Amino acid sequence: MNNIKQNFSIKDLENLCGVKAHTIRIWEKRYELLTPDRTQTNIRTYNLKSLQKLLNVTYLVNSGYKISRISKLNEDEINEYVRRIVSDNSTKNQAINSFKIAMLNYDLNLFLNTYEHLLEKRTFRQVFCDVFIPLLNEVGMLWQTDTINPSHEHFISNLIKQKLLVNIEKVQFIKPTKTDKAFILYLPENEIHELGLLFINYEILLRGYKAIYLGASIPLDSLPSMLDFHQNTIFVSYFTVKPEKERVTDYAKEFNKLVCTHKISEFWMLGKQTINISKNSAPNHRYFDSISDLITEL
Repeated sequence: MNNIKQNFSIKDLENLCGVKAHTIRIWEKRYELLTPDRTQTNIRTYNLKSLQKLLNVTYLVNSGYKISRISKLNEDEINEYVRRIVSDNSTKNQAINSFKIAMLNYDLNLFLNTYEHLLEKRTFRQVFCDVFIPLLNEVGMLWQTDTINPSHEHFISNLIKQKLLVNIEKVQFIKPTKTDKAFILYLPENEIHELGLLFINYEILLRGYKAIYLGASIPLDSLPSMLDFHQNTIFVSYFTVKPEKERVTDYAKEFNKLVCTHKISEFWMLGKQTINISKNSAPNHRYFDSISDLITEL
């Protein structure tokens, strides 16, 4: 429990809740919504309970409630209003809030209960696209702004990875029905961010294609032997941090030199590093701005 983050700055609250620090100060002064502690230098600090309250208040405001009305509710009433809205409307935003609280507390039970609740009305694919992808985008920003530490990111990412692997295993038992092309999925050396690629693997299998998932940090010179897997092979890779922006164009060219020699093959790439690739590097290269764009192509 000593590892749980208990105190937050107003900037942390802004990042976690999506409410400007200026607005939080107004809500405190005008409506006494939160009561922060103060450091010896008079800097506001907030506890986990305050964060939870602000997340729920933000959810109500985004659902159309006036802050003046919300400020008159006690904590139990706020929670009840949130539960009522969640039962009547989309659970997406509240689920993301719950996952963020689970991440900050390393709370496995909250993660699992929120996930199971989502599955009552959604498919796994919908949960991943509608909730996990926006959540992971937020987590990335929270990490970059030092609102959370790497252990928080690893905790939530590994739980999502577990759910991906369980669902991938289910579709692996389904015999492929499409034989016109096959996919080989991998991450380049020193690239370890594989959640997006794992989900693409799930979608490929779900659509009845053959696929081999090689995983993270795969050397280029190990790929040519994979060409015998299928006559028409599509390699898929996700560049989040590797190769570096000054290396990524050369990497794509080197891929063609080593891998695309005589067999029919394409190279599909996505991830933020692809914006640094010279887009005329090769005619068999495809670049996708998002997972959904690639899935549409399947």
